Amino acid sequence: MSLIDIESVTKTFSGASEEVTPLENLSMRIEEGEFVALMGPSGSGKTTLLNLMAGIDRPTRGSVRIAGEEVSALSARALAKWRTRSIGFVFQGYNLIPVLTAYENVEIPLLLLDLPRADRRRKILVALEAVGLSDRAHHLPRQMSGGQQQRVAIARAIVADPKVVLADEPTGNLDRTAATGTLKLLRRLNDEFGKTLVMVTHDPAAAEFSKRVVHLDKGRIVDTPPLPGAHPHA
Repeated sequence: MSLIDIESVTKTFSGASEEVTPLENLSMRIEEGEFVALMGPSGSGKTTLLNLMAGIDRPTRGSVRIAGEEVSALSARALAKWRTRSIGFVFQGYNLIPVLTAYENVEIPLLLLDLPRADRRRKILVALEAVGLSDRAHHLPRQMSGGQQQRVAIARAIVADPKVVLADEPTGNLDRTAATGTLKLLRRLNDEFGKTLVMVTHDPAAAEFSKRVVHLDKGRIVDTPPLPGAHPHA
């Protein structure tokens, strides 16, 4: 069984004057340990697909199964608990709380789990070390560059050791140098830590850091190139 199984998924939103269907009868599978980039023009359904994997949205029809769990069938309470343990999400805009330090921002997912303070501290420090920010633990977001803030966001995404890390345009707000650093970090999480990653991007240079590129258009997969070898940037 694949780690992520999406079967015949359609997602329809009801607008003021008409229905919008960003995904239509889409099926795909992602194996454990893959790094997949989702590409396609605006409105192709990339972010909708990512949100379905995260349990943020539910499909109108079809099945979303992750690690054997039928995500689309979970109650709201069960879904929140599952998401905390199973999914790490990296946003384009970082989504850090400005009045909290890097340490405190990374701690947020762990506060939803029944963990002793000492265990939370150990996990936070390991996550910050993994992204190279041990020396910025007590800095506020405004005291860090955009690239550093995104690394804090990645640390927050991995601190609970989720099965899957989802990234929505993670380099969209970064300059090329910071973007390359972020992509190298994501690739390292995949290569060295075995994290399964799914990344939405418009940038072909960003997609080159993945191991498989899936192209979407008008809610459908239009082609899925074979797995390339390791990228020289990695």
